[in-house]
Amino acid sequence: MLMRADSEGHDTDAVLDDVLSRWHHWMKDKPINGVDRLDDPAFREVATRSGWDSADDILDRELEVRLMRAVDFHVSGDERGQGGLPEPYRAAVYCIARNCYTGRKVWLSPRLPRDPMERGAVLLEARRLLTRRLVVAGVL
Repeated sequence: MLMRADSEGHDTDAVLDDVLSRWHHWMKDKPINGVDRLDDPAFREVATRSGWDSADDILDRELEVRLMRAVDFHVSGDERGQGGLPEPYRAAVYCIARNCYTGRKVWLSPRLPRDPMERGAVLLEARRLLTRRLVVAGVL
């Protein structure tokens, strides 16, 4: 694993694990058809679904959504096929994110190599590629 520290002294692995955990949580609630709005047309443009959110809460949520969209673009790409990691690294990041979210190292993918040494190399390279992309994008 990467065990570098950035200029602020944070462990890059821990920061990446936190971002991937939050990204997995964000992705599991996304609708299958890609529609990301309320059903009622009268409430499509509301900034919050609850009336007690402060302006800071709304801004924090908007920042989190932008961050998660950036991570999603660098992992999965967009509908035009731009961005995203190539396979098997994309599948590796999906597994890493799910493991980070659940706090367990039990999730695997059939798209990854069966050999533990090869799988470990793919997982390490996927982390390295994603870390580099997210640093350049300003996410990490």
